[in-house]
Formats: sequence, structure tokens, C-alpha cells
Amino acid sequence: MLTLEKVSKVYRTGALGLGKLTAVFEVSFEIGEKEIVALIGESGSGKSTIGKMILRLIPPTSGTIRFEGKDIFSLKGQGIKEYYRKVQGVFQDPFASYNPIFKADRIFTMLREEFFPGISRSQWERKVEEALRAVGLNPPDVLGKYPHQLSGGQLQRFLIARALLLDIRLLVADEIISMLDASTRVDVLNLLADLRDRGLSILFITHDLSLGHYISDRSLVLYRGRIVEMGPTERVYARPLHPYTEMLMASVPRLDQKWARERTHIERGAAYGSSGCVYYGRCPIAQEICTRRAPELVEVEAGHHVACHLRS
Repeated sequence: MLTLEKVSKVYRTGALGLGKLTAVFEVSFEIGEKEIVALIGESGSGKSTIGKMILRLIPPTSGTIRFEGKDIFSLKGQGIKEYYRKVQGVFQDPFASYNPIFKADRIFTMLREEFFPGISRSQWERKVEEALRAVGLNPPDVLGKYPHQLSGGQLQRFLIARALLLDIRLLVADEIISMLDASTRVDVLNLLADLRDRGLSILFITHDLSLGHYISDRSLVLYRGRIVEMGPTERVYARPLHPYTEMLMASVPRLDQKWARERTHIERGAAYGSSGCVYYGRCPIAQEICTRRAPELVEVEAGHHVACHLRS
């Protein structure tokens, strides 16, 4: 369904734009039908940049993003509109997606004006009610309310309902539950799983390993804009191969063990320059080859890929 081929994003920095910051470097992966793919990484790893490129909010510096075989940045006019009928995003802060001076359900009115101008009022109201009930909301309880009168979980469900009204095929969910309380998080995760079962594909962007494990079919681990490991979620979590993935797994607190201070990585600095492994400065097993050549993403077992000279 969605394919990224060697997608990179480089930002200009400095007063005159003479500097460069590589946020994403030659990222390639696919999202299939009825699949939830978790994009996992620490802050600044490039996760949200990838999501924004998929949503056409920012263009890639190089590489290609294809949806149903078409380059999404070659779309024009009606083609762009049709793309957004099938691909939508929901972001981290639900309150930032609403204008506080308007009622929250104004997002449905705007959707009707743009995509369904010919539908009758009664038909539209029925569609909205069906979408709200599909995401676990009772229409009389939430319609006609201002954003501050609704909880973060309700506002996120509003945004998911908006996407459902378009009968989308792919949802980019960027840290959508990080600002919600624990009980609401589980409800939203279960909602996403239910939507997957109905045919929706989801890119689930998160820094929380437990959430990625709970919800996803496949996991991609991102470090400084590079995919360092990817594969079926159960394999990546049960048998992490890249030292960075191992460090992430070791950092997850466990209820059955006392939390002890452990040395999970070292700091060597960036002596590798631009040609070596991006993780060299923190890697506990790095060798001389890691300073000379960046490792390629290699399949080491069925569907399980790792970018490490010493593990592939």
C-alpha cells in the first residue's frame, strides 16, 4: 500500500542556511493492508519527520514515497484531494488540533464542506453519529461542546472519527496517546486494533516500547534518522539484534526486578565522521570497521533486518 524508498530529509541550518542537519537518511520500508507498523525511537530520531513527509506536510530531500503505486509528491489538484481521502494523521497534542473559540465538532462541518458538499444535512448527521459511535463516543454527550469541555481522549477520538468519515485506508498516528492517562491509553490502543481488523493500516509512531509491543505487527527501530533494526514485533522484542535495540529493551523497568543502575552504553564522541556507523559513539561492541563504513540493513532471518557489521 505505502512504500518509502531511500527517503531522506536534510534541513538547512544557520543564519545563512549554510549548515545541514540530516533528520532522516535513506529510510525504506512498506506498510501493507490491515497492518500496524510501529516506528520506534528516542526524541530527535526523525520519527515525526517521516510521518509529516507521508502526510505531504513537508517534502523529502531525496527518495520516493508511493501510495498505491503513485508518487505522492507528483500528485496535483484533485489527486491531492483524493490522497487525503485515503490518508490522514492524528498528532500528539489533541488540544492543538482545535480552535478554542469554535465548538469541537466544527472539524466535521469543515470536512463536509470540503469533501461532501452534495450530501443532505440529515444524511451527514447520521454519518457523523455512526463515526462517533465507532470510536466509542456517545454523540449527545460530545456534540456541541467546546474543546475545553472535552477530555484529551475524547478529542483524539474526534480526530479518529473525522478520519473514518473519509473512509481512509492509512492512518499516521504520531504519539497520539502520550498525553492521555493510562486507562484512556488502553481504550485508544484497543480502538486502533479494532480499526485494523476492519481494514485500516496504521503507522504508529512512538517512543514507548511497551505501546509498540502491544499494538504493532511489525516494528522499525530508528536512530538518528536511520533504521537500525526492523522486523516482526515479536522477533524484534524477543531477540533484539542491534546494540541500540538491546539498550532500549534493557532500559524498560520490570516489576519483577529491582531497578539497578547499569552501564548500558558508552560515549566515544563522533570520531567516526560521516562515513561510519551512526551508533559508533554509544556502541559497547564497536570495532574498527564501524569507523570506516556505515552498515547496510541486512536480512538475518525471515523478515528480520539489522544494520550492524557485527550482528548481520
